This record gives sequence, C-alpha cells and structure tokens, in this order.
Amino acid sequence: MVTKDDIHAALELVPDPELPVSIVELGLVEDVTCDGSKAIIALLPTWSGCPALPMIESDVRQRVSALDGIDVCEVQWRYEPAWTPDRISADGRSKLKAHGVTTPQACGSKTLQAGVSLTTSAMKCPYCGSNQTRLDSPYGPTRCRAIYFCDGCRNQFEHMKPRSTSL
Repeated sequence: MVTKDDIHAALELVPDPELPVSIVELGLVEDVTCDGSKAIIALLPTWSGCPALPMIESDVRQRVSALDGIDVCEVQWRYEPAWTPDRISADGRSKLKAHGVTTPQACGSKTLQAGVSLTTSAMKCPYCGSNQTRLDSPYGPTRCRAIYFCDGCRNQFEHMKPRSTSL
C-alpha cells in the first residue's frame, strides 16, 4: 500500500522547470491525499499565470503514477493559501543562492511589504555578499523574479519577489 510518505518522496524528485530546486523545496506542495489507488496532489502556483504549471502537473502525474499501487493521480491547483517565498525550504534557499537567486529571508531581510521601494543595499549579493546592490529591473525571466546588479562584484542576480509586492 502506498503511503503519503511514498508520494512525498516521489514529489521530491519533481524539479521546478525554471529553477534548480524541486517543487517540494520550492514549497508548492500544499496537500497529499491517498485514497486507495488514487492520489490527489494539491499544489500552489508561485503565480496564477505561471507558464510552467502544465509541465509541473505532467511531471507530478508521471512520478506519482509510477508508484506501485497508484492507478490515478489527480493534480489540483489551489490559490489559497497563496504561495509566498516563505514556503521555500532551507535547502531550497541554499540551492537558489548557489544558482544566483536570492529570496526575501535569504537576503537578510524580512518579507518586504507592498509599497516598499527595492533600492540600493536592499539585497545582499549571493556571490560576494556585498550590500552594494541595486534593482536593475523589476521584471526578471519570470513574473516572480526581479533582476539586481551588484556593484561590488559586477554581477547580476535574480531575486524571488515577495508575493505582496506590486512589482
């Protein structure tokens, strides 16, 4: 008989298509239900219009359906509670930082509130640790990330935007 732990272990192997972390590390998994041979996986999208959602859903179905004893895997996208970067695990934050992506807590500050201007010294550089950083573009490769520039080491890096920000 398949357990929730078995399903959770399979979900840890589902990568986020855009970042070097699993969907578990990113905090997308909200709930796992196992009813006999049917698994129901509730996921939270980082953004409602994220173009990676169909790929994530397909990967989840493939991984979970491959478990012995699971005949049906249903994926449900939930929008409440809303996903926030606070859901990213410590391992996920570490992997993101190594990849050059900071998160609100990983950069040494609390989650920013709406209306706070992201300006020089707001983010610590993941490469050199300098506070001499500035917002280069509020629009990164995806809607949930912004681009910063470090004047210390002259590198750009991405930052996971807090959900509450209007950027």
